[in-house]
Amino acid sequence: MTSVESAIKEAIAPIVLQANLFLEALQITTAGKHRVIRVLVDSLNPQTPLSLDEVTAVTKPISAILDTVALLGDKAFTLEVSSPGVDFPLTLPRHWAKNHGRLVALVKKSGEKVTGRIGNSDEEAVEIESKKGDLTRLPYADITRAQIEIEFK
Repeated sequence: MTSVESAIKEAIAPIVLQANLFLEALQITTAGKHRVIRVLVDSLNPQTPLSLDEVTAVTKPISAILDTVALLGDKAFTLEVSSPGVDFPLTLPRHWAKNHGRLVALVKKSGEKVTGRIGNSDEEAVEIESKKGDLTRLPYADITRAQIEIEFK
């Protein structure tokens, strides 16, 4: 993370927290003279889905703060505030709790690929249920990559 990204994250974090949201990620991309600032927020409670109203409510104060900080100079920018989305990788215990019951594809440090349903999770590990119904407890430290699989019913 660059120093500008760190400073912006520090400036907007209290606003996001005041809105009872969690700041998942901040990304700045530059295209010529224009910058795009992407802010990903989620609900603090993993069992509560993020609403569009919550995203809308936090966007205005974030924009106001970004207009006042001198970190961006005179370059124009576009602010995008959204939820992480289904393609966001599962990297924190809260991500696993939020996606309880969903289908996940993961890669273990050993290189083994595992697909199954997310079961109970805690701060150390997650249970993955295989198609056969077998439960395997996997420590997060043993997981290299994990992403929700989209299911069409």
